[in-house]
Amino acid sequence: MLLELRHLKTIRAIQQTGSLAQAADRLHLTQSALSHQIRTLETYYDTPLFSRSSRPMRATEAGRRLLAAADTILPEVERLDRDLRQIAGGATGRLFLALECHSCFTWLIPTLERYRAEWPSIETDLSMSFSFDAIEALRRGQLDGVISSDPIDDPELHFEPLFHYPVVLAVAPDHPLAAEPQIEPEMLADQTVIGYPVARERLDLFQRFLGPAGVEPAGQRSSELTAMIAQWVASGHGVAALPKWAIAEELERGIISARPLGGGLSATMHLAVRRGEEELAYMDAFLRLAREQAASRLNDISLTRPAR
Repeated sequence: MLLELRHLKTIRAIQQTGSLAQAADRLHLTQSALSHQIRTLETYYDTPLFSRSSRPMRATEAGRRLLAAADTILPEVERLDRDLRQIAGGATGRLFLALECHSCFTWLIPTLERYRAEWPSIETDLSMSFSFDAIEALRRGQLDGVISSDPIDDPELHFEPLFHYPVVLAVAPDHPLAAEPQIEPEMLADQTVIGYPVARERLDLFQRFLGPAGVEPAGQRSSELTAMIAQWVASGHGVAALPKWAIAEELERGIISARPLGGGLSATMHLAVRRGEEELAYMDAFLRLAREQAASRLNDISLTRPAR
């Protein structure tokens, strides 16, 4: 029989994303490899699986039959894989997390809900008390993971990449910079920059955009809350460099505009763990779920390599 599990995963991904390109990105394959899979199945069964003329792509009768099988078979296979990993890696453990990313609740809370359902014997917690000393708490063993976009070189720690995302300059819609096709460093010399209350060397705007150009903004202010920063920007009290997905609601409502920084400033979200613990089965499972949840909930991101 030609049909394999990878074909069911491909069919499901195309149906969920509506295009070969997005499905290929989700499955970490090239678009040509995905097209080859579909053509091989269509040749073998002598029937089309998708209508190429529709956008998004629509499944034919044969494609819908395969989708029904994927919906039945893949969850059972995924449960089997999870059960075997739990047996191999030990069914008990602890996963205490903290955030250095102030706008990550959008995807982290649903990730934890799914994780608790799949790994009920793992003690989980999301702590807010280590927000500005999370890495040191990880070293001390008070935490087991830190969500951070600021990896450091530390022999005791491992930073596992989760996904890449663009950083944009958020401005009020009537701000003069809202009309610029892209923002250059010198344009911020007379601006008040709003950010999070962390050291400047940990902020991408200063470390990778303003600093190399020797530009110092006219003023700075800070808040721990992304929602507060967004409101200050919307009311004209300054500008802010933020992940585009963090201000998606404000952009949709039209109270904020987003402009690219230079040729495009991007960052990578990581999970920091103690070195060696990324190999634990229950930690690997969390990495997988975190990537899946980010892909389904956040716009303008690209996934890194999948968990091992």
